[in-house]
Amino acid sequence: MSWKNLGLSAVGVFIAGCLAFSPTVRAADPAPLPKPVELTVGYQKVGHLAPVVMIADTLKALGVELKTIEFARYADARTALLAGSLDMATVGPADLAISLAQGATDMVGIMGVGSSPKYVIGRKGVTLDSWNDLKGKKVAIAPGSAVWFQFAATLTEKGIPYNSFQAVNIQGGGANFDQALQRGEVDAIVTWEPFESIPVMEGYGYFAKNLEYSQSKSVGSELGMLVANRKAMAEKRPAMERFVWSYLQVQKSLADSPEAFAKAYASLTGLDPKLAGEASKVIELGSVVTPDQIKRQAKAFNELGVIPKDVSGEIDKYWDASFVKQAQAQ
Repeated sequence: MSWKNLGLSAVGVFIAGCLAFSPTVRAADPAPLPKPVELTVGYQKVGHLAPVVMIADTLKALGVELKTIEFARYADARTALLAGSLDMATVGPADLAISLAQGATDMVGIMGVGSSPKYVIGRKGVTLDSWNDLKGKKVAIAPGSAVWFQFAATLTEKGIPYNSFQAVNIQGGGANFDQALQRGEVDAIVTWEPFESIPVMEGYGYFAKNLEYSQSKSVGSELGMLVANRKAMAEKRPAMERFVWSYLQVQKSLADSPEAFAKAYASLTGLDPKLAGEASKVIELGSVVTPDQIKRQAKAFNELGVIPKDVSGEIDKYWDASFVKQAQAQ
């Protein structure tokens, strides 16, 4: 899948040009593989993952044929990866612990992808000045999603009973959350960008700034993770190394240029450029998650009964930081 097919050609050309004329970067290029290797990667159409679909041409020059498959949810990509249908995937920060607790040992964590503050989105006219204001409200959630883990952990640490409000399970993509809020079916939503910014920009919702939920000790602010299938990693490690190197190159370029990031966000998601620009402002590209953070997640959610087993002691065996270290050393 090329940049042009995704409407990302302008941004891709800009970044490719920056890399091509940087002596430091050019000197660090990995050598092309002796024979082409196909790498199948699952991703979600969200702005902070734009690098996934902007590196196909770079990888092709390095002997890696990138095949990307879009998934609506992190959980679906996790399932496909564990089934062996994907070599790599972007998943939620808790998905490694979830997989291990279910006895699945074919997922290996590689790196995080970005972070941002997270706020409950209130419906216009509904007062949400404090966490206690959730009492009796209808709150739309995606159970088991990355943002739900962040939200639930924050409630626990703040001593807010989960049954003090009515949790409304929303299926499908983020647009369904916005529709429920706009129709008045719920009082608040717990979702992800760009579906957080859309209600605010369109005037029927607002950021409940006192209900920030990305700073819990057990979950933190990481938006997602890049992971690999353990068996595929043994067979295609050189290709995966080049994927990580290419991803980090583009990620840095986007992080250094808010304008390029906003354009990439809009091109990938199909959002209006103005809305994409606003949504991209709150996102910081780059990993913040660590194995220790994932261990805290694993322990906390076992204690809450969300996952059936405490696998915090197993995380180190299923985390490989060497991909990032090698890419940064080149």
